[in-house]
Amino acid sequence: MAAFHYQDNQLHCENVSLAALATAVGTPLYVYSQAELQARAAAFVTSAPGALPCYAIKANNNPAILRLLANAGLGADVTSGGELFLALHAGFPPDKIIFSGVGKRRDEIEMALDNGIRALHVESAMELEAIAAIASERQTVADIGVRVNPDIHAETHPYMTTGEKWHKFGVAPETAVTLLHTAREHPYLHPVGLAAHIGSQITAVPPFVQSAHFLVQMADELASSGIRLAYVDVGGGLGIDYGDWEIKRLRDSDQHQSPNLLISQSPSIFEWVTAVTEPILAAGYGVVMEPGRAIVGPTGCLLSHVTYTKSQGGTQFAIVDAGMSDLIRPTLYDAYHPVLPISQPAEDTTNSAYTVVGPICETGDWLAKDRSLPTLQPGDLLAIMQAGAYGYAMASNYNGRLKPAELLVNGDHYSLIRKRQDYTHLLDGCQAPIP
Repeated sequence: MAAFHYQDNQLHCENVSLAALATAVGTPLYVYSQAELQARAAAFVTSAPGALPCYAIKANNNPAILRLLANAGLGADVTSGGELFLALHAGFPPDKIIFSGVGKRRDEIEMALDNGIRALHVESAMELEAIAAIASERQTVADIGVRVNPDIHAETHPYMTTGEKWHKFGVAPETAVTLLHTAREHPYLHPVGLAAHIGSQITAVPPFVQSAHFLVQMADELASSGIRLAYVDVGGGLGIDYGDWEIKRLRDSDQHQSPNLLISQSPSIFEWVTAVTEPILAAGYGVVMEPGRAIVGPTGCLLSHVTYTKSQGGTQFAIVDAGMSDLIRPTLYDAYHPVLPISQPAEDTTNSAYTVVGPICETGDWLAKDRSLPTLQPGDLLAIMQAGAYGYAMASNYNGRLKPAELLVNGDHYSLIRKRQDYTHLLDGCQAPIP
């Protein structure tokens, strides 16, 4: 059964009614399925034995979720000192942590060296110089990977492509070769890996395979010049299904109507992992990958109550208590998230087209446009689906809105894994000016 499904005409997460959770904790509210999270983590671990999936902490950094993923055997991909702190706090072994990102500060490099992480992935010549200087001062050998920009186009939102030559990420292939040779000659640098990341929310496998072959060819050329790398990092970016959801009735063994949610097919975790690791393993290199969205995206939803409805300019608006401060993906990426009523409508219900908007004072504050939903009234509860990745992680206090609570459901139980903010949190770190 899907993690989110209708049972007795009410939408559930595992065996817990979402309406009951909204009543108990309030809205807006993020709800995650532990079973789905663990199943997706296990799929990455088991699809390519010997490979190291390093969860991209930027996708969802709740400490309870991180601890579950660490316990599942994953490593961590971090992009800041804060994410490194969270990874260590959650129990990820340092030798399973890689540090990516174009702008690592001195204190972050020192923190990585102090904790003996697997590798710092270098993205510029100046960064390599900075790491070399810090490592020399400390007389500590720094394990180095280099992120190369393979100039591979991937079909996704322009803000999510990262592997073309004009992007800020990584370095050109010839620069990568130079940096790795420089690292080999330095007494406190140790070249261990070559990495690439072509983008996010990509649902076609061939660009990933093209990148993997590109990396293997580069690694082989480096080996012929005396640098044998320990691993190749294919990055992440495997997309999930945000659209094409449908509610379909399936008969159970008792011949009663048992409605479940079905989603269209995108590449499975097994299909993706097999495709990208095969050329690397065949060449004799270790494999690192950086899944984020593909692990946590389908595990979560955002619950929100309807506050008001109104019709204006030919558009029927449902004004809800969640907005772009809680889930910015629609505003930022023009992203589609399925929206489901908590109470399943009867088959003969007449639907209307609603644009679901939030309370934020921005025209761009919307969660869904022109969605077919049953007639909505104030107090009705909606679930914005596929919100486990880049939801709470990108939330803000804009307009003085409070960040929502987060719940983790496990079977017929749930845990509050992050409390809702109260107004005093808006004063965090602030001091009154001296008269």
